[in-house]
Amino acid sequence: MRWKAWTAALACSVALTAHAAPTVTTERFRVPEGAHPHDIAPAPESGGPVWYTAQRQGALGVLDPATGKTRHIPLGRGSAPHGVIVGPDGAPWITDSGLNAIVRVDPKSFEVTRYPLPESGYANLNTAAFDGKGVLWFTGQSGIYGRLDPKTGNVQVFDAPRGRGPYGIASTPGGEIYYASLAGSHIARIDTASGKAEVIEPPTPNQGARREWSDSSGRIWVSEWQSGQLSRFDPKTKEWRAWRIPGEGPKPYAVYVDERDHVWVSDFGANAMHRFDPVSERFESFPSPESNAAIRQILGRKGEVWAPESGTDHLTVYRTQ
Repeated sequence: MRWKAWTAALACSVALTAHAAPTVTTERFRVPEGAHPHDIAPAPESGGPVWYTAQRQGALGVLDPATGKTRHIPLGRGSAPHGVIVGPDGAPWITDSGLNAIVRVDPKSFEVTRYPLPESGYANLNTAAFDGKGVLWFTGQSGIYGRLDPKTGNVQVFDAPRGRGPYGIASTPGGEIYYASLAGSHIARIDTASGKAEVIEPPTPNQGARREWSDSSGRIWVSEWQSGQLSRFDPKTKEWRAWRIPGEGPKPYAVYVDERDHVWVSDFGANAMHRFDPVSERFESFPSPESNAAIRQILGRKGEVWAPESGTDHLTVYRTQ
């Protein structure tokens, strides 16, 4: 069942941008009850499938946005998938904390291939990103990060420099890899050749850096769960900037930068999605129509920003064309 949702005219606009921003329309899609969709990854082509992790059902879900129909692919006994991204090969790649493995699902046959982590204990796998050479990097909140070479199937695990906390991870247009440490309240840059991680300290202490994304210039945007801020690190100048999320008690969870370099942030505190324009430095807010939407990830493709409502068993697309 699909739900046609509100438009930008009905959204709560915290401030009007200085220049005309694209109008936002939304549509919601119901997924099977109890799926608890955690992360989401649309295929890059317009109208293509949208993948999501059905965390509480140990499955990868796929939505056909044209029909609203979904299908669940079981990932194996004990599966508890967290993150999902679409790789350079067009396949969904999953960080599965239940299986302690990276999982690939063939986008046509739905064949499941598992890449178990080396015997190093429970990693609490979180999210993944591909670098410029096609190597997959991933995080584990137990205090690790690692890489998988899809060509060889070889998996390596590294101890995080400050232990527990590695959470969100993202690549830049140049193929560099950065991760955020929620428990460690910092971000880090990974040297993809040596595997060594360099800690980068945000200026706000105990901010709870949760997820991050790169804009087209390679600047790193960070959702600060504990401080209620959206921050930005510029690797070229080493400078930080931060903006307070609007409303009382903001809890920014996920962050994503679209093709226009507008920054999208999910906010548990306001039960809303925010869009930030870095030029005017202003936010627009789009409240969720149901309570406890709990949007845990944001990814997109041209003209579309997708978000999983883990608390309501819905997927929402914000269209900007």
